Amino acid sequence: MPIDSKFPIENYERLLSAYDDGDSVTVELSRKALIKSIESFAKDISTKYLDPPHTTDFAIMFLPVEGLYAEVLREPGIVETLQNKYKITVTGPTTLSALLNSLNMGFRTLAVQKKSSEVWKVLEAVKTEFVKFEEYLDKVHKHMSTAANSIDTLKNTKGCWDIGYRR
Repeated sequence: MPIDSKFPIENYERLLSAYDDGDSVTVELSRKALIKSIESFAKDISTKYLDPPHTTDFAIMFLPVEGLYAEVLREPGIVETLQNKYKITVTGPTTLSALLNSLNMGFRTLAVQKKSSEVWKVLEAVKTEFVKFEEYLDKVHKHMSTAANSIDTLKNTKGCWDIGYRR
């Protein structure tokens, strides 16, 4: 599972400076530049690291500063765009651990489901073999019944043979 850490320091520092100056025009331009750099990083990660089935079909972009992560989340639609267009999930310091634990549990669940699927296939094969065994058992039972009937018939006709020999 690809994870890449990105820190667009110049764009983030410009944005922080614009906030400090109270310049709304510069804030907006800095935010747009920051989001553009985040999208560029997402495209880069997607192109370089996503290679299913050798990797997962998604990657994680880790933003190591909580304020930077918060700025990215404030941008409407950016998280969905990164996920849908580039298959990138953005995380920050407080969310990376939770996301990794969640993915770990998901992967374990998939492994259990795969194993249970294999078990069901084996059980289906065993069921098929039991059906065949039951058919063979029925045939053997019929043959045994026929043999038993033949023996009974011979036994009943034995008396006739005895009578015939005594004459």
